[in-house]
Amino acid sequence: MSANREAKPAGAAGPSRRGLLKAGLAAGAVAGTGAWSSASPPASRSGHYSRLRQPGSLPYPHLPTGTDTIPQIEHIVILMMENHSYDNKLGMLRRRGADGFRLGRDGLPLATNPYANGEFQHAFRMPTTCQNNAPSQDWLNSHVQFDGGRNDGFVQSSSGPVAMGYWERADQPFYYSMASVFPISDRYFCSVLGQTYPNRRFLISATSLGQVNDTLPALTDYPPNGTIFDKVAAAGVSWRDYYTDLATVELYPELYLKNLGTNVVPIADFFTDAAAGTLPGLALVEPNYSTQSEEDPQNIVGGEAFAASVINAVMSGPAWRRTLLIWTYDEHGGYFDHVPPPPALAPDDIPPEVPAGESAYNGFAQYGFRVPMAVISPWSRPGYVSHRVNDHTSICALVEAKWNLPAMTYRDANAGNLLDMVDLRFPAFGRPPRLAEPLQESDPSSLACSATGPGTIPPPGSVTPPPG
Repeated sequence: MSANREAKPAGAAGPSRRGLLKAGLAAGAVAGTGAWSSASPPASRSGHYSRLRQPGSLPYPHLPTGTDTIPQIEHIVILMMENHSYDNKLGMLRRRGADGFRLGRDGLPLATNPYANGEFQHAFRMPTTCQNNAPSQDWLNSHVQFDGGRNDGFVQSSSGPVAMGYWERADQPFYYSMASVFPISDRYFCSVLGQTYPNRRFLISATSLGQVNDTLPALTDYPPNGTIFDKVAAAGVSWRDYYTDLATVELYPELYLKNLGTNVVPIADFFTDAAAGTLPGLALVEPNYSTQSEEDPQNIVGGEAFAASVINAVMSGPAWRRTLLIWTYDEHGGYFDHVPPPPALAPDDIPPEVPAGESAYNGFAQYGFRVPMAVISPWSRPGYVSHRVNDHTSICALVEAKWNLPAMTYRDANAGNLLDMVDLRFPAFGRPPRLAEPLQESDPSSLACSATGPGTIPPPGSVTPPPG
């Protein structure tokens, strides 16, 4: 840990970001062409690209805009949960080739993080499936945790010792079952070392327009090159944001208000459309962000159950053989991950709007921490773990590659497009696999901690003195 990092803030509780947002708003290949490719521009170790695509450019300049280059897939579904790092959720997966926790002879993780007094907090299994309302992942704390690439500031940040907690297969059987069968990525990073709002803006517009924390978006905010929903609509492709209590498109109020009731529809419509095989070309499926998103301090079993209902609805629906679903998380939630995020390509020339007195660091030329990510489709590559560096704008790049759409920013123009995770020659999962039941269904007692609390954190014996 470097000695000159910024001190953590006092951490007084403030209004919820949901309340702020609601208050503000209340005011394959083309036949015969071989067009699709999983290639992404090569990056040097310094993050500089040798071949740089420009915003507005097409993935396949020799084809017209709107050309469907992946006819095997008609529906792309995005299921983005909240606030967990790769190690926190999948570090104990033990899938061959996947970069999770390094384990000792006792089968326990070797990962540690130091306290300011020199003691070490060891990674530990969370006592229950409930969280303790402690992790922090705002701009300042995320950079404290990152500590210039050492990833040794988690415990000394406002997250404290809970940052080193993780869950195992027994705590989330559906997720581990899914992540053991379908392809996952162990180098999928969130887009910025910051909170939910900026990362979800990157998901739909490949930029945050300078936003770094969960601050209320201005009613006039709109990305100069539009959002991915604008791009698909201009190409005649249908889209929906299926929301429960909040819709991600609310981060651009104009987009939300213009589409509410038409393209922004209640979550019940998703299950109806999935059962009928009438999902749109691009879908974003949203949990209840108070009870089902897995954000701290929720019981994670509720989120797993929601995700299972969405994934099972897709797998059992008549459009399964033409669907690709991406499961991921918006950011790390203040939880530990051992892989330092690499430099990134800044999406534009908009600087980060950091709170007064805080550093801009290297702005948006930096990925955030790893988050879990899987591709669930009949076309998924079985037994595959992707090691390619991607982020949320890679989802934009996939959508742009499928329909040959112009890029919105430098980030999505040069992002990987996730196509290494599929094999469009043969649907290996034409018959969907049977996955484990989510814990909430198989063990209703997992709900008890919602009333009794998360247990003792950190657990006894998980802190050791400094060496010597």
